[in-house]
Amino acid sequence: MIRINVDKAKAVAHDMRRAKRAEEFAPHDEVIAKRIPGVAEAEAEAARAEIRARYAAMQTAIDAAQSPDEIKAALEA
Repeated sequence: MIRINVDKAKAVAHDMRRAKRAEEFAPHDEVIAKRIPGVAEAEAEAARAEIRARYAAMQTAIDAAQSPDEIKAALEA
C-alpha cells in the first residue's frame, strides 16, 4: 500500500500553483513593467487581479484539502 504524506503533497501543490500563476502573470507583468504605449495598463492590472483571485481560491482549497484527491481537485479548479 502506498502512503502519501498530505503535508508534503500540499507543499508540492503550492509550488505547482505558484509556477502556474507566474506563467499567467508574465505577459501582464511585461505590459506593466515596460509601460508599452498603446497597451492599456488598466486592462493588464484587471487581468492580474482576476488571476490573483483565482489562485487565492486555489490556495485556500489546497490548504483545506484532507486527501491527495482533494489536492488534485484544487489544482484542477
